[in-house]
Amino acid sequence: MSAVIYIRSKKINEPASTIIVSAKTRVAPIKEVTIPRLELTAALLLTRLANSTLKMLELDNVETHLWSDSSVALAWITSHPSCWKEFVHNRGAEIQETLPEATWRHVSGKDNPADCASRGISTNQLINHPLWWSGPDWLSQEPDQWPQSTINIPSEVSLEEKQTPAHPVAAEVNVNALAEVLERYSTLSKVLQVIATVNRAITRFRRQPTPQTPVITPEELNEARLFWVKLIQNQFFAPAIKILKREHQLPKGNPLSKLTPILDELGIMRIEGRLKNAQLDHDEIHPIILPRHSHLNTLVINEAHRRTLHGGTQLTLAVTRQQYWIIGGRGTVRSHILHCVICTRYRAQRAQQLMGQLPAARVSPSKAFLHTGVDYAGPMPILKWRPTNAQPASVHIAVFVCLSTSAVHLELVTRQTTDAFIAAFKRFTGRRGIPQVMYSDNGSNFEGASKVLHQLYNRESPENQQLQAALATNGTRWSFIPPRAPHFGGKWEAAVKSTKHHLRRTLGTTTLTYEELNTILIQIEACLNSRPFSPMSDDPDDLQALTPGHFLISEALQLIPEPSYLDDNPSKMHRWNLITQKIQQFWSRWSKECLQRYLATYKWNQRQENIKVGDMVLVVNENFPPARWPLARVTAVHPGADGLTRVATVKTAYSEVSRHADGTPNPERYETRISTWDRPITKLCLLTTDPPGNHPPEINAEENHQ
Repeated sequence: MSAVIYIRSKKINEPASTIIVSAKTRVAPIKEVTIPRLELTAALLLTRLANSTLKMLELDNVETHLWSDSSVALAWITSHPSCWKEFVHNRGAEIQETLPEATWRHVSGKDNPADCASRGISTNQLINHPLWWSGPDWLSQEPDQWPQSTINIPSEVSLEEKQTPAHPVAAEVNVNALAEVLERYSTLSKVLQVIATVNRAITRFRRQPTPQTPVITPEELNEARLFWVKLIQNQFFAPAIKILKREHQLPKGNPLSKLTPILDELGIMRIEGRLKNAQLDHDEIHPIILPRHSHLNTLVINEAHRRTLHGGTQLTLAVTRQQYWIIGGRGTVRSHILHCVICTRYRAQRAQQLMGQLPAARVSPSKAFLHTGVDYAGPMPILKWRPTNAQPASVHIAVFVCLSTSAVHLELVTRQTTDAFIAAFKRFTGRRGIPQVMYSDNGSNFEGASKVLHQLYNRESPENQQLQAALATNGTRWSFIPPRAPHFGGKWEAAVKSTKHHLRRTLGTTTLTYEELNTILIQIEACLNSRPFSPMSDDPDDLQALTPGHFLISEALQLIPEPSYLDDNPSKMHRWNLITQKIQQFWSRWSKECLQRYLATYKWNQRQENIKVGDMVLVVNENFPPARWPLARVTAVHPGADGLTRVATVKTAYSEVSRHADGTPNPERYETRISTWDRPITKLCLLTTDPPGNHPPEINAEENHQ
């Protein structure tokens, strides 16, 4: 008899490949054994070999498919072991306990590579034998294309059938029914309370004394806990418990033998261990053995995870092992924590995407402030003079920045209103010219200014026909970045940061008047417009550093005054050519020195998979912890010119307290609200992805109820 193990791997957009990884043969016993029993023994050999291969290669959560060409052996393996005689019972139970998740299939004899080892082939045949080295041809195809053989149960199956009385069958049905009851509960404390209450009622029906207190006692809860443990052990470890009752120890080949299990006085299987002399509780010295897959495991781990305040794998496993020893406990605990809703929220990572291309306004030569970004800084305290004394007040700073030359213009604004900003905008355009496009975030004052300016540019003005014509021709178009996306406006955010840098170091704790603060701001504006685009050179003969001021007044604003050349009398055309050449030299140096800074990408330099419509996400809100971030569903995506999505539209449902007719809150009733937001993907944490074709479910308002 023999067994062969193959690994089937598949890459994206490539066909699957199979390769042999292990094989083992075993000589048939001298004692005469029937062919079906030999086939069952070969299936056990295959199971043990597959189990050892999975452990050796550290393969977890992989699909395992086992094949046999014996219909009789497959019928024994896929049935409950208690139905068969001892020989078939023991081997069938070990096969089911060793690899409970494996799928058994039938294979024809001509496609069974194990026959090559059991029957033997020559070395010349072995060298070029595709069936032995790669398995059957159909193994590299998709599973739905594998042969679907119908197993006809032969008459030899009934030869090993054991005659069982009726009452054990009824007991088996009861065990399965109770196991189904266990799966209805999601917390261990609740299911223990239920069983403890039922046990108390049964005791009263038998007219036996029960505790008089209505509260369930710890003794009753412990009795209920042991009841469920014994039920689960009898469901999964029935053969091992039977052997322990008869021989007091398991044979060496049994998978549970390494745990040295024993049965206590209640018939519960525990680990004997070597800690009898330790000063520990009985459950810690002899922890209860639980199977790898059962709903009781989920309840136990969930209870330990909550007791440890959502601790990690190591802490949760340590608390669990104070009472229970779960087979494969580390992987089971890790899987539970990965599915914990609260832990998933705090573990969620913000979505990222490859940084997009700079807009044309950033990398194309243009007149200063033709493309302008604006933002507010502040508030800043000032002293407001009155006839008797000075009263404190506050102002904001409107920061205008040119997207191409990085020139900065600062204006004081007394209020964060649309009217105040329009006044500042008029002062700005009066000195810098009318911009073609204004960029800003979604502040209400900016949105209001956009509407007012649009009406102003389209309004007839008989008093000033020339100005109206200029405004109609050069009317400013306003462009807003997505909400909650400051990285879309990094240019003006950097200007705000630089302005605050100089203000803090200049003012300190001093409070100035409006005129004094305005004077300081103009000086800061000159400093910002005198910053060189590129690092300074140590060569004394090098050219003067190029600054934003060169594009405003053809030289740095903080430059030392030069001698007067008014006495010179060059021709007007010659002087105009010099000025034009000087400006062109500025733009040439700007293209060589400034634009080179934008070549390197220091973050978001990896292309990621796009967020898709229907994805479930958390909407980041820095004002709240992740547990209170709203759950949302992506309803639309807005890819850029490169096809990468950096902005998405999400829909979320939330509940809020309803109000009475008089407007007072009604805390006994909540109303559901549906909101749709545009958000950058950096404000979204991807949770799950629905399978293609599934209609995305509606967002549950209870999930977002605060």
